[in-house]
Amino acid sequence: MYLNIFLFLLSIFLLWFGADWIVESASKIARKYKVSDLVIGLTIVAFGTSAPEFLVTVTAAFKGLSDISLSNVVGSNIFNLGFILGLMALIKPLPTNRSLALRDTPLLLATTALILGLAYFDMLDRSAGLMLLFILAGYVGYLMIHSKRAANAMAGIVPEVEDDGNNEVNAKVWIKLLAGFVGIALGGEFMVDAASEIARHFGVSNWVIGMTIVAAGTSLPELVTCLAASLKGRNEMLLGNLIGSDFFNFAGVLGLTCLLRPLEVSPDAMPGLTVLVGMVALVLLFIRTGWKVSRLEGAILVVLSLGRWAHDFMG
Repeated sequence: MYLNIFLFLLSIFLLWFGADWIVESASKIARKYKVSDLVIGLTIVAFGTSAPEFLVTVTAAFKGLSDISLSNVVGSNIFNLGFILGLMALIKPLPTNRSLALRDTPLLLATTALILGLAYFDMLDRSAGLMLLFILAGYVGYLMIHSKRAANAMAGIVPEVEDDGNNEVNAKVWIKLLAGFVGIALGGEFMVDAASEIARHFGVSNWVIGMTIVAAGTSLPELVTCLAASLKGRNEMLLGNLIGSDFFNFAGVLGLTCLLRPLEVSPDAMPGLTVLVGMVALVLLFIRTGWKVSRLEGAILVVLSLGRWAHDFMG
């Protein structure tokens, strides 16, 4: 128990500093190459903060724990769009833009609905994994090709990085970015291990552990990265990180996992996936209304997320 408490505290340290380094380094890189914070959040930051989900999902799949593999991804996405996005909006209303409303969030909604359909017919096999990875590659390729055009079209998206007298993108910046990824990966892993051991003492099932404890643990990088981005005034990176992380969790993490090791779909998966489709649709509505996510809308998302947690534990 003492070891688990130590790992828990260590994971908080690693997650916070890792996330702060990612936001700082990625912002400098965005400014250097004239790429918007939104695109950086949708790609580099999103992929980096999804590293714990990838490690846990693939490891669980190869250990034959399909419930944890799928529930981790589903639970993480609900936690990202419910608790984290809602909490950030409660702290400060989040302005949105047309790209999120017309391109990124609808794509996430379509991908989530596709996963629901594949899971319903128990088709999370290698062909499904290949299809999801193809969707991911096409999306990232589109973002990279059109990033400069998007940056020019959306004036004011890329805020100035704090003038610390050393905004040059050199080897130190890239090393710091890599160190941030390593920190959040280790932090997420330690968090999951410690929390899972504690949860098992209470006789909680693998599916509930995956949807709650493991999902929250692997989503902590997104939480602390969003907090760091919010403190630095980078709302575009914040929203891009959450939408991008959820999309990467499904198209990248789940896609590669299915390609490496096809997953058996538990009947317990369907309610969670259905809730997630509804959650993404609700977020899309909130993004479009008034072109911001308000504090009231944030409160609704947090309540829905906590309610889903309570239902899973009591069920």
